[in-house]
Amino acid sequence: MSGSEQRRAAGHVQLDSKPTPTTTDGNQNITEVDAFDIRQTYDPAEQYKMNHQRRGVALIFNHEHFFWHLRLPDRRGTLADRNNLKRSLTDLGFEVRIFDDLKAEDVLQKVYEASRDDYSNADCFVCVFLSHGENDHVYAYDAQIKIETITNMFRGDKCQSLVGKPKIFIIQACRGDKHDDPVLVQDSVDSKDETTVNQTEVDAAGVYTLPAGADFIMCYSVAQGYFSHRETINGSWYIQDLCEALRKHGSSLEFTELLTVVNRKVSHRSVDMCRDINAIGKKQIPCFASMLTKKLYFHLKSK
Repeated sequence: MSGSEQRRAAGHVQLDSKPTPTTTDGNQNITEVDAFDIRQTYDPAEQYKMNHQRRGVALIFNHEHFFWHLRLPDRRGTLADRNNLKRSLTDLGFEVRIFDDLKAEDVLQKVYEASRDDYSNADCFVCVFLSHGENDHVYAYDAQIKIETITNMFRGDKCQSLVGKPKIFIIQACRGDKHDDPVLVQDSVDSKDETTVNQTEVDAAGVYTLPAGADFIMCYSVAQGYFSHRETINGSWYIQDLCEALRKHGSSLEFTELLTVVNRKVSHRSVDMCRDINAIGKKQIPCFASMLTKKLYFHLKSK
């Protein structure tokens, strides 16, 4: 066996030896590789430790009304979302803190205070925004807040007691100016006979998907570039279906799998009644950006 063959047998990485192409200006176009050969193995079934003394804190920032100069419509139905989330998160063991129509300065203060808490005996952290959104911001009562400003407060160098623990952000806000067109000829989902008119509205403007860091998961009510729908009585489609999934499967199903179930449920809905006739029959699909490094379960805590 030749020397090169022996090196091949020893498991060395080999590169294809092709002639290096030359560009029109005579420079060589060279592709390089990072020479790392990591052989560490990981258990794909590894789970976050969720048996701390406390489940953790869940902040809910609910925004129904806005300062007149923003020219944003009231978010009718958001109180149903707020109350629905409070029940679902409380059932999972969270200490739920609710804040309604706070100014931007007050929102940031509450988030900062939460980031300074000691989570050494807690499983995780949750933060929910129910509002309008635009680009990489969400709206407080009087001004926009950059989402990254909020998530940065919970990075490892700012909130050490949450290092290695799940940090869950749920954003119920519109993320664009397009409706998702149905691909089915007929869709009977959500065709309910109700004595009270339950119209569908949209949350204004749009929010971009943002990276946040290890052990973060960003849950968005709608994929980037599309409207997020909210019923004036029952609340938003996304929060309705998320809370139903949490009630039925929250203590048994892995969290990203649960979010996939929510995606499917919301995608089966369509606009039934809306002041904007162009929205009738339109669809919605949520999305999530997971930077979790392990499986996440909310198993019931022993009393």
